[in-house]
Amino acid sequence: MIGEHIKEIRKKRKMTLSELAERSGFAKSYVSSIERNRQTNPTIQFLERVAKELDVSLNYLLYGETNEDFLDEGWKNLIQEAQRLGVSKEKFREYLKRNQDMEG
Repeated sequence: MIGEHIKEIRKKRKMTLSELAERSGFAKSYVSSIERNRQTNPTIQFLERVAKELDVSLNYLLYGETNEDFLDEGWKNLIQEAQRLGVSKEKFREYLKRNQDMEG
């Protein structure tokens, strides 16, 4: 199942198996064996690196669930910046509602 998730998201990212292997630092044969579910117990290091290269959470790789909805890098950076600045979800929602009310 993990292998299927990796393969699915890799293809959505238009990344080849060779590219993923090279970027993550693992042998192409190892990545291939994971994707084909021949190797069903990948290391945590593998999962962390692959998740980073595919730009998804470990949760997605493990369970196929994500709260990210594949946000692009700009949105992710904006969210991270807001979190660093201490903007709460509630404050952000209030901001969006205020702006929506001003436009409508």
